[in-house]
Amino acid sequence: MNPVAAIGSVFLDFLAACGRLGLFAAVSVGQMARPPYYPRLILRQVIEIGYFSLPVVGLTAIFSGMVLALQSFTGFARFEAESAIATVVVLSMTRELGPVLAGLMVAGRVGAAMAAEIGTMRVTEQIDALVTLATDPFRYLVAPRLIAGTLMLPCLVLTADIIGVFGGYMVSVHKLGFGPDTYLKNTFEHLEAMDVISGLVKAAAFGFLIALMGCYHGYHSKGGAQGVGAATTNAVVSASILILTSNYLITEAFFAR
Repeated sequence: MNPVAAIGSVFLDFLAACGRLGLFAAVSVGQMARPPYYPRLILRQVIEIGYFSLPVVGLTAIFSGMVLALQSFTGFARFEAESAIATVVVLSMTRELGPVLAGLMVAGRVGAAMAAEIGTMRVTEQIDALVTLATDPFRYLVAPRLIAGTLMLPCLVLTADIIGVFGGYMVSVHKLGFGPDTYLKNTFEHLEAMDVISGLVKAAAFGFLIALMGCYHGYHSKGGAQGVGAATTNAVVSASILILTSNYLITEAFFAR
């Protein structure tokens, strides 16, 4: 084959996929903004995304904060700047590590589940049955997941920020010999509202992207069990890539000078 033609074919397929995703997102957002809603379905997804993700997000956050404190102490001790550890821990958790790590954990847990559930409904023709019963699949299946993901991930990230800072506090006070009052003073002295707000904005965007990719790949799955497995993998991978990409773009918007 002509290598130029092969590259062009791949590029055209990529553009077509982006177009399908853009149309899917536009229709989904339109259904999110218009009643009627399904409160019971939204509540179910809130519990699934928020409550059941707390253990994995909490464990990830506390050990990240503990490791961050240890690594910061190792590096800053060379420059006699140990007093900056509290600032580094709280800013790193609220700005970057809290939203990104929580987003990746939820993408692996919830995004895969969404793709598998909706993909199974697609290959077993349950979505076609919804259309036959005059029920919009976007409003019934996609919109509740997008609403719950957008609302619950900021709550998870706020919890992760608190737990991560607490993990850094425990290591710094009980292992590295910092004074509790001094550590807390340094923590709150350099923390600004914009640091927390930027992390929560990232979390809302990540939650939307995770739910969107899970629903998109599940909705377009085909080919039986093998297709559902591929949709699950693609949902996690694409959500993770979009999380990292949008993380840079949001950081650029908030903190670029």
